[in-house]
Amino acid sequence: MRQARLILEDGTTFCGWSFGFDGNTSGEVVFNTAMSGYPESLTDPSYAGQILVTTFPLIGNYGVPDTGNGADGLPLFMESDRIHAKALVVADYSETYSHWNAKESLASWLKREQVPGITGIDTRRLTKVLREHGVMMGRIEMSGECRVESVEFATALPEKEDYGSINWVEKVSCKEVITYKPTAAANSTLYTLYSTLPRVVLVDCGVKANIIRCLIRRGIEVVRVPWDYDFNELEFDGLFLANGPGDPERCEKTVAHIRTFLNNPEVKPCMGICLGNQLLARAAGATTYKLKYGHRSHNQPVQQVGTTRCFITSQNHGYAVDDKTLPADWEPLFVNMNDGSNEGIRHKRNPWMSAQFHPEACSGPVDTEFLFDEFVKMLG
Repeated sequence: MRQARLILEDGTTFCGWSFGFDGNTSGEVVFNTAMSGYPESLTDPSYAGQILVTTFPLIGNYGVPDTGNGADGLPLFMESDRIHAKALVVADYSETYSHWNAKESLASWLKREQVPGITGIDTRRLTKVLREHGVMMGRIEMSGECRVESVEFATALPEKEDYGSINWVEKVSCKEVITYKPTAAANSTLYTLYSTLPRVVLVDCGVKANIIRCLIRRGIEVVRVPWDYDFNELEFDGLFLANGPGDPERCEKTVAHIRTFLNNPEVKPCMGICLGNQLLARAAGATTYKLKYGHRSHNQPVQQVGTTRCFITSQNHGYAVDDKTLPADWEPLFVNMNDGSNEGIRHKRNPWMSAQFHPEACSGPVDTEFLFDEFVKMLG
């Protein structure tokens, strides 16, 4: 292993060893407290532009599954067709792996995808720094000698690498329209209910594969369109706003198309997840803001507003909706029990709703997957 170091924006330096691709990189440093699911997290487009820190110390012990696609055109076990995180930072990388589904080691996968990985980092201390200061930019450097003295960060990171100034959604969204049609085996019950399968337009801001899986499993024909595509020109029964990376303010083209959809006299159902929650809120007239260090874990508790129902959810986002700016005909649907931030919205009359968390999980709990069923019911 080659010596390497992580340098934070404030000059704080962490020394470790490279176990992935031996190359320098930079990105916004964020932490995830999940105990498992690194293949899904690394391939989640919402991590584009970010250096991922895992707080669970032992990583790599179950290897990496098949990275190919299935018959439906979706990745078999991943959330997209490549790694989107800029780098991976762990406390203890396991060189030996064992799992019935493993095809290769985490290290070999990172090297093949040219993604740096560092082990031997005090991730507990690093996470405390990020919690107290907030997420910040960082740089990974490969070096023959690791020094911990303060580094002038401005010389280490090009100005163009500022995370908030880049439209990451544009980078990860599909470039053309893609249609997914379920087979009769997907859900024979729904096939008997509908003479024509419901057709849903999914706006790809960085969609996770399991969102599409959850829809086609329920007998939905999914039309996946690029983030800036004017979907209002299409024929469809419902609208789905997917997750994605970065600041929702960078997606004004998407917001404009959603606003046109909301103002259409012909009301159609709409559901959003994660970034989709923020884009729906902005289209309705609300504002969004950046969280200090975001929510990235498998154990975020959320409460359904107006009830005593509480759910454990999987989350990955750095921005949130400001409840106080919601128009009078909109209301919060879920609230985060840790910090009180918004976790979803809904319209008081029309069939429009969204969740800030991931009902499809993968990886994580599936306690809230019933929201897909609620969406299907709204399609009629």
